Amino acid sequence: MEIDIERLTGRLQQLAQCGALDGGGVSRIALSEADKQGRDLVVSWMRELGLEVSIDQLGNVIATRAGTVHAQPILIGSHIDTVATGGNYDGNLGVLAGLEVIACLNDAGIETERAIAVGFFTNEEGVRYTPDMMGSMTHQGHLDIQQMLDTIGFDGSHLGQQLEQIGYAGQLECGSQRVHSFLELHIEQGPVLEQQGITIGVVEGVQGISWSQIDISGVSNHAGTTPMHLRRDAGYVAMAIATFVRELALKMGGDQVATVGSIELKPNLINVIANSASISVDLRNTDQQLLHCAEQQLAAYIKKIAASEKVQINCKELVRFAPVDFDPQLLNLVEQTALAQGHSVLRMPSGAGHDAQSFAPNCPTAMIFVPSVAGISHNITEHTETADIEAGANVLLRVVLQLASG
Repeated sequence: MEIDIERLTGRLQQLAQCGALDGGGVSRIALSEADKQGRDLVVSWMRELGLEVSIDQLGNVIATRAGTVHAQPILIGSHIDTVATGGNYDGNLGVLAGLEVIACLNDAGIETERAIAVGFFTNEEGVRYTPDMMGSMTHQGHLDIQQMLDTIGFDGSHLGQQLEQIGYAGQLECGSQRVHSFLELHIEQGPVLEQQGITIGVVEGVQGISWSQIDISGVSNHAGTTPMHLRRDAGYVAMAIATFVRELALKMGGDQVATVGSIELKPNLINVIANSASISVDLRNTDQQLLHCAEQQLAAYIKKIAASEKVQINCKELVRFAPVDFDPQLLNLVEQTALAQGHSVLRMPSGAGHDAQSFAPNCPTAMIFVPSVAGISHNITEHTETADIEAGANVLLRVVLQLASG
């Protein structure tokens, strides 16, 4: 028994029409009208497959195929929300491959001892509401449901009200559904598998993530008449912090990465010294102690430059996730299954955050990566070859069958 690749890719293409962008790609921001359209489409497929669909208070959707014994289900899941200029595979593949597993079992008339569920989680991307992985983190008890419902988005919208508006404010208590294990098939979103000619990535864990916003207050003044030594230049301080962050990652080496992805200056005029600046800093490492070390070094540098440049600096933590390790036995099962199907395999960490990390503290969890062409993701040109999608989905199918048969 194998998955029907035409059915799976067909569903990927249909979902990509919800929020489709001119020139390719998709914008399906969490709890937008496009997200509603995508949700409605996926839920319709769930019901066509005879699954029992449930929606919790945060709009997480889980659909279950009953087993022959009373036991916690195996959950296959990911997300269907995207960034503003996203591709057709990130998150979507993990959800629709789960539906394809169910469709294969239905086609073959196979009953499993353990129930199998497929889910998608609210606001995984975190581009409208903070934090990312919000739905799965709340589902697994790491975040408070009321605080999340009261979240105000970057566009000023109220999360709870938006859930109501799109019709996905469910009644089920968030976190009341516990699972036996969690599996997520995902595109790598990086270049490693393609560069090494590997088909299946066995994901050992997810990097720790530290996001912060740094706000700098200086003094505006004339760009031509103010001597350099008398300036309180918020723009210069922002650029200096950005440079320090890059040099810090290069100095630490290993798995340390650092990114300044957003810089805003005011008044943002060519001939005026900036009186305020706001920048984002994204630090990641697979090692908790090293991530903490990077955070400490950044904090020390900020304190030093604030004093030397006579500016005020305020730092706000946006997101802080510790590194997560996945279940060794489940990783072995994924690896052995992939090898038995004749695929090349690489054990690797994930540089991006995923819903799977929310489940790892509470149940056996594993992720399966398939290659991303040119390592590109969060981009309208994001692409994974059909043969690699088929390989990853078939590994997922075989792993689920082994788990579901007890």
